[in-house]
Amino acid sequence: MLPNSIGSNEAYFATQRSRDIAVLVKKFIVEDLKSARRLLRALGYTGQFDDITLEVLNHHTTPDQHDDLFAPLLAGENMAVISEAGVPCVADPGNVIVALAHQNEVKIVPLSGPSSIILALMASGFNGQLFTFNGYLPRERKDRIKKIRQLEQQSATGHTQIFMDAPYRNAQVLDDILENSNMNTKLCVAMNISCQDEFIRTLSITEWHMKKPDVNKKNVMFLMGKS
Repeated sequence: MLPNSIGSNEAYFATQRSRDIAVLVKKFIVEDLKSARRLLRALGYTGQFDDITLEVLNHHTTPDQHDDLFAPLLAGENMAVISEAGVPCVADPGNVIVALAHQNEVKIVPLSGPSSIILALMASGFNGQLFTFNGYLPRERKDRIKKIRQLEQQSATGHTQIFMDAPYRNAQVLDDILENSNMNTKLCVAMNISCQDEFIRTLSITEWHMKKPDVNKKNVMFLMGKS
């Protein structure tokens, strides 16, 4: 499980083991070809990409393709899984390969790296012992508002709620949060984590009404909790 960068082309986080894998492993399962190639270069791979295999596993990959992706592992070859950003198998489809590895008693080695979910939680000031990552909110506005209210109720107990949405919907999501939450509810907006314009702030809904950030088309993690 080879971590990728988030919001940066650099591999500042990489351990020597990650760098060794990038140079030695010849077969990879990746979420995105472009970001995988960029990561391998940053980790020190100087060869031709025609000399290695990069197989794509994303939301378009069908279940009947999983066995083909997994076949080199059954043949005894080493493979690395690379997410488009951050650590593999967290909020991306790489977990299906790990599940197959467990079923076939293939050794799995997770390597540490950046996760926007965990980094946002670390910087929020909210409870880091009891939290839930809820993934994407519903697309339909009435369903989204209903979900926001449910998450707000759960966060009031001290159970931190983490969620996200597509960058182009973030402005609508923030408006829905501000318009449908209690004024005393605490909200953390963690935007463009690890980028030069990184923004992480926890305020009450009342305070956010007075200084609403521009989250449109930005990568954002939203967190509700108690601090």
